[in-house]
Amino acid sequence: MILVAALSLAMLFFLCWTVFNLAVYALPLFVGVTAGMAVYEGGAGAPGAIAVALIAASATLVLAQMIFGAVRSPLIRMLVALPFAAAALIAGYHAMSGILSLSVLSANWQHILGSIAGLIVGGVAWSRIGIYRPLESGRDVGCYASPKIGRSSNKL
Repeated sequence: MILVAALSLAMLFFLCWTVFNLAVYALPLFVGVTAGMAVYEGGAGAPGAIAVALIAASATLVLAQMIFGAVRSPLIRMLVALPFAAAALIAGYHAMSGILSLSVLSANWQHILGSIAGLIVGGVAWSRIGIYRPLESGRDVGCYASPKIGRSSNKL
């Protein structure tokens, strides 16, 4: 009995870790699934739908990374990162609501805790998207700048 409880807890932590790590990719997933479903309903068949879904998801991610890396304006970066964070918020809400629906909590508590989890997952995705910074004139930008080896960092 203790082993089952420990394994269940470990699986729950693994699921939460997976949601946090994959939350940034929720928007490309949503775009890919939507495009694939539209093509499938159009009569292209499963292989065509899978190919279109992969292309649409990849194009969404690559285009966002290109725009985010090329533009220095914080407002435009925020506009690019906002849909990714919103999609992660929705994914976090639904993941937590699904987990909580297996328990005996009331529907109100499921929505409250799901909303809190959605906000946390959306915030984590927002911060992870904000880490990707372009290189400006040979030096790293952002809070995760790597130290330059062999250079003096005491320049004023």
